[in-house]
Amino acid sequence: MKQEKIARKPVFYRFLDWVERTGNKLPHPFMMFVILMVTVVVLSAVLAMFKIEVKHPSKDSMVAIKSLLSAEGIKYMFINLTKNFVGFAPLGLVLTMMLGIGLAEQVGLMNAMMKRFILGAPKQLLVPIIMLVGICGNIASDAAVIIIPPLAGMIFYAAKRNPLVGIAVGYSAACAGFTANLIIVGTDALLAGITQEAAKIIDATITVNPAVNYYFMIASTLVLTVVGTWVATSVEKKMGPYTPKAGFAVQETSMGVSDVEKKGLRAAGIATLIYLAAVVGVLIPKNSFFRNPQGGLVPSPFLSGIIAFLFLWFLLIGIVYGRTVGKIKNGADVSKHMTAAMKDMSGYIVLVFVIAQFVAYFNWSNMGLVLAVSLGNLLKAWHLTGILMVVLVIVFTMFVNLFIGSGSAKWALLAPVFVPMFMMLGYSPAFAQVAYRIGDSTTNAISPLFPYFPILLGFLRRYDEDAGIGTVMAMTLPFSLVFGLVWIAQIILWMVLKLPLGPGAGVFM
Repeated sequence: MKQEKIARKPVFYRFLDWVERTGNKLPHPFMMFVILMVTVVVLSAVLAMFKIEVKHPSKDSMVAIKSLLSAEGIKYMFINLTKNFVGFAPLGLVLTMMLGIGLAEQVGLMNAMMKRFILGAPKQLLVPIIMLVGICGNIASDAAVIIIPPLAGMIFYAAKRNPLVGIAVGYSAACAGFTANLIIVGTDALLAGITQEAAKIIDATITVNPAVNYYFMIASTLVLTVVGTWVATSVEKKMGPYTPKAGFAVQETSMGVSDVEKKGLRAAGIATLIYLAAVVGVLIPKNSFFRNPQGGLVPSPFLSGIIAFLFLWFLLIGIVYGRTVGKIKNGADVSKHMTAAMKDMSGYIVLVFVIAQFVAYFNWSNMGLVLAVSLGNLLKAWHLTGILMVVLVIVFTMFVNLFIGSGSAKWALLAPVFVPMFMMLGYSPAFAQVAYRIGDSTTNAISPLFPYFPILLGFLRRYDEDAGIGTVMAMTLPFSLVFGLVWIAQIILWMVLKLPLGPGAGVFM
């Protein structure tokens, strides 16, 4: 009897199946940090018994692990429960940003702006515009992943190009390029707050403002737009023209921009120009109170208060747009839309409560410092203190990102080790944050555990009812791989040339 050969999936697809099975077994991020809190408490008591200590990297003293189950530790946990939560740096920054961005999103400004940019693009610039808008789409948080892929697919279909490729381009731009942008957004505020908390393990006086990666991210946005356009062209050639199967009806949807939305966008644009002129006018005088005593802007009260400037901008354009399109008629409507935006942040606030306790316990017990110093010494002994070390950190983050989708949860877990370790080796907290951001973005587009992966399949099946994980991987994997390689090349270039990462922030301490 002839035995039929059973076709086996390619190795990479089997790997993704394993990722999905393993990831589905992981607890919810809230429970994960509860477990980590308990682990830190117990482990601190065990390690304290062995009197483990290291020499402080910036002080001439030894630092030992302290037990959280000692009288002092138990008292600390009870007395500081609320303080750890409300004093967690990212919480206030992110909530303030989201009040402004959330208002703009609730009145429809973000949706209309993304649609206007893409729908108004010349045919020869269609793919670059989709890439640029998708990469910058994190200004509206996750909304870009919902808006841009189906919009790109619809435009590709209307242009008699393969709509599946259009969807993949939009999805990959919004996911794999998630952390980059041309302006400072909520992601910058969120990560900077966590980075600052971790950096204080080494230097209690250090501050990390949301603009520390700004120059690097502007360059990343432009580079990835060009590179992504090239990848999209290659993927489109490989996929070939789109031919729907016999009897399959394409579900066409209308996603145009109405006249009133166009009017609202014009009004928001004029308001932006007036606001920028006012800000520049305030900053021009050398004796401006937003400059430092020497008359400079790095550092300065302006950079320290950048979140307030951004909040006021989003608040202004949100109100102007909302009034123009009829979504805001009085002050009560502003409050209503802000409240609706904050409802979406409730899950984040709950998660931050346990993240803040975990970070505080990790720092108070000195486990973060001891682990960072030990890893730093180990890397020095192995001569892994340069480019190879940074690449390994990025690759490790890429791997972890396949399992844990929440960027804030991952950085809260990794920052207390990575940031002090980088500082031990002479690198700045801003540089550690950049390395993390690269790894945190690139594998979003191929992770089967990414929250929007099932939605992507739904978008694809509007044009191909048989589309599955294989279809997704064939089109998104090239973007993840090339984005990762290009980003690693970019960070190496920054290291070699010692370029600034942002205002007042370089690669080295």
